[in-house]
Amino acid sequence: MRLTVIGTGYLGAVHAACMADIGHEVLGVDVDAEKIRALTEGRPPFFEPGLDDVLTRALGSGRLRFSTSLSEAAAFGEVHFVCVGTPQQAGSNAADLRYVDAVIDGLAPHLRRPCLIVGKSTVPVGTTPRIAARLRGLVPAGADVEVAWNPEFLREGFAVEDTLRPDRLVAGVTSPRADRTLREVYAPMLAAGIPYISTDPATAELVKVAANSFLATKISFINAMAEVCDAAGADVSTLADALGHDTRIGRRFLNAGLGFGGGCLPKDIRAFSARARELGVEEAVSFLSQVDDINLRQRRRTVTIARDLVGGAFSGHRITVLGATFKPNSDDVRDSPALAVAAAIHREGGEVRVHDPEGIYNACLAHPELRYETDVLTACRGADVVLHLTEWSQYREVDPVKLARVVCAPRLVDARNNLDAGLWRSAGWTVRVLGRPGPATVPAPQRGGGFAQSSARACAAPAEGAVLSRAPK
Repeated sequence: MRLTVIGTGYLGAVHAACMADIGHEVLGVDVDAEKIRALTEGRPPFFEPGLDDVLTRALGSGRLRFSTSLSEAAAFGEVHFVCVGTPQQAGSNAADLRYVDAVIDGLAPHLRRPCLIVGKSTVPVGTTPRIAARLRGLVPAGADVEVAWNPEFLREGFAVEDTLRPDRLVAGVTSPRADRTLREVYAPMLAAGIPYISTDPATAELVKVAANSFLATKISFINAMAEVCDAAGADVSTLADALGHDTRIGRRFLNAGLGFGGGCLPKDIRAFSARARELGVEEAVSFLSQVDDINLRQRRRTVTIARDLVGGAFSGHRITVLGATFKPNSDDVRDSPALAVAAAIHREGGEVRVHDPEGIYNACLAHPELRYETDVLTACRGADVVLHLTEWSQYREVDPVKLARVVCAPRLVDARNNLDAGLWRSAGWTVRVLGRPGPATVPAPQRGGGFAQSSARACAAPAEGAVLSRAPK
């Protein structure tokens, strides 16, 4: 089939490359000419494992190309996937649908033959009929243009796998023709036994926000238990293991830590609450405000723990933050808990240095006031406390004995509960883990007075080093 993918950000670029990879002819469209140029040259505008290979393969096959023209998209496609962002509105918790509306307004006047517009963006329930009504006054082809909703369930770091081998496909349709079309688009997945759920658009729209709300609730629940464990002297990891053996609960996403971030979960649960208020059922999802509060409190708790470790104030102390992205295997720093903690410490007068394997460029754009390093040992040199805030696998490979030789004081806050605390303590480190008691702390060596000579780079030159060569989103 001939598909267009409108919006080539994280969702759209992955979807376009993968749809071409399974055999469709695909045209990716975006208003950002530089992004289109990069994709045409086989350069993803963000880091995502495996995408480079799929993009190169799809371009080489001749089945994938890119454009900035919606009129070209209208002439080309039988199915148009809308993959633009739906960020949080400024000054409100509601979703901002201006980019979705802009696609419809720009595409509709060029649609002169039957086609299916398929939304994949995360939107408030009720969006599909609103768009259909908007189309009616704009589309030359009239009723031959239908709208369906097909939500995405991508995990950053696993997006290619989740697109090619999803755990389910959900199609919100209003006609048998739309359902047949989507089944044809996803025929290779259906042949592989992937569950396909055909439903109405409202249910399809709700599936994504409901899934994200459930996941956020599970994460915040175990983080709330971590806070109780700290107060009671209990171990949240053992608690989570015990809970996880209950098949009704399961162990996944019961890892206590700094909490969730990124471009989806935080804004999606807020938008869901806002939409529920508009529908008059705000009380039904009122718990989501507590989920959000618990998540944000984990950041404040981490700052408090770090502050206590350096004597009650950050001023005059050097703090190293390991991790800038909101999760590993990504360069996405949107609503990153790690950067939120780093920025909070900086505002309190701490000298903050940040390391991340892939996210420095984007972190630098978001928080130019911080200092960044591309080498862990250099980042930790002279540190009074090291904060582990994003669970990159590289940090589990760090030798705590070697690291202890370069820091000013061997103090570690493992806010992701992902390092071997026993190994670090045996190397002489004082270790704090959210929700887990530890043995008596190891006395830190006396300070030699003042900072060790700084080797940190100011953010003014982000183009140096391989990590910094990534283009921003």
